[in-house]
Amino acid sequence: MPLAHPVRSAALFLAGTLTLLVTATGCGGGPATTPSAKSSAGGSGSGYPVTLDNCSERVRIDRPPRRAVALDQGAAEILLSLGLADRMVGTGTWTDPVLKGLEAQNAKVPRLADRYPSFEKVLDTEPDFAAASFAYTLGKGGVAPREQFAKLGVPTYVSPTDCADKDNSGDGDGVRTRPLTMETVHGEIRDLARVFGVPERGEKLVAELRGRVAKAASAGDFKDVSVLYWFANAESPYMAGCCGAPGIVTRALGAKNVFDDTREEWPQINWETVADRDPDVLVIGDLTRRSQSAESAAKKIAFLESDPVTRNMTAVRKKRYVLLSGQAMNPTIRTVEGVEKVAAALRSYGLAK
Repeated sequence: MPLAHPVRSAALFLAGTLTLLVTATGCGGGPATTPSAKSSAGGSGSGYPVTLDNCSERVRIDRPPRRAVALDQGAAEILLSLGLADRMVGTGTWTDPVLKGLEAQNAKVPRLADRYPSFEKVLDTEPDFAAASFAYTLGKGGVAPREQFAKLGVPTYVSPTDCADKDNSGDGDGVRTRPLTMETVHGEIRDLARVFGVPERGEKLVAELRGRVAKAASAGDFKDVSVLYWFANAESPYMAGCCGAPGIVTRALGAKNVFDDTREEWPQINWETVADRDPDVLVIGDLTRRSQSAESAAKKIAFLESDPVTRNMTAVRKKRYVLLSGQAMNPTIRTVEGVEKVAAALRSYGLAK
């Protein structure tokens, strides 16, 4: 596409200073239990260049980014949690208010769009690095394919939670070949901390997240509790399969997801099937976006309590609801928030042993 003169100048400058190498590597860059970043000597500054095998591409960063864009909320909150607001020039694609404690830092970074910003708007920020939580964001239909950024010398990073042990070739939200774990999220944190030259901050954040999960999981025995996770849409609801972020929550607490017999990330399941599974507790997404029907928790609950198919479900009759942000139901640092809130709710409903 034609580029405006200031953007073209920035792109030429970036192309001369940053390099992105694309090779046919394995999705996720190896085992999820180890960071995918590999650094080699040389370059400007200690530990640079940094190279990463990331979601079937090899990315090389020659120096710490100074003008990064985070194109999904999950990526933005990791960078903000690492104290990198001063090196960010834009964010996009938000489903919820920013994580508590990050409000002041987030206010320093321009929001390019509540949903996907245009490629032109992203380029107007003169970025030197772009991070995304989902492969779709840096694909056709999202902001722009990774190769478009590569042509301008802008390295891109996609969260390994959306590619490691996951098949995204279908029309839905992907299929997990193995259950996702928090170790893959930890790997993303370590990758990004290394890219920005702050590995010690990454290790500190990982330790904090691990401690919170361990504390929440030790609060009770929930092995006899069945749960269902509803993200969005009233007509054709998206429910969680076995192996994404809700699976992390369920396994951490020893509970059972009533749809753990599907490896689809977010299959659309009819209400008759949902009612037949009759979970003890409903974990529902409380979203602030406006792209699907029944986004907010209030609208979801109103539907559940009025629809003739759902109103007689055990969880609905007993009003056993757990409200989570969309980010807590996605594979991000907020998944830990999901573990904590679900554990607290199950205890409050007297379901812990």
